[in-house]
Amino acid sequence: MFAVIEIGGHQYRVKVGDQIQVEKLPLQPGASLEIDRVLMVGEGERVRIGQPVLPEARVRATVLGQVKGEKIIVFKYRPGAKRYRRKQGHRQTYTVLRIEAIETGALASA
Repeated sequence: MFAVIEIGGHQYRVKVGDQIQVEKLPLQPGASLEIDRVLMVGEGERVRIGQPVLPEARVRATVLGQVKGEKIIVFKYRPGAKRYRRKQGHRQTYTVLRIEAIETGALASA
């Protein structure tokens, strides 16, 4: 069984046991999270698509921790300006979630 969820403006295709990195959430490691923005649920040939969400579907996840992504270098350079160079780095912070369960509600009636 899989589900397509939306967190922080991004969509993720998940199944039970998956670990995903999402935008940083203000939660401590070990905290439980229930995601109700489920866009699609499927199992084998049966697939239910929300309009835009499935009201009875839920995905439960556990917070594993907070991590930082790879460093991105932002370099600005203007050829017309003398000695104009700006270098800046950035590391995005993410929350790591483990998907514990996908609750579908009435998938059998589809």
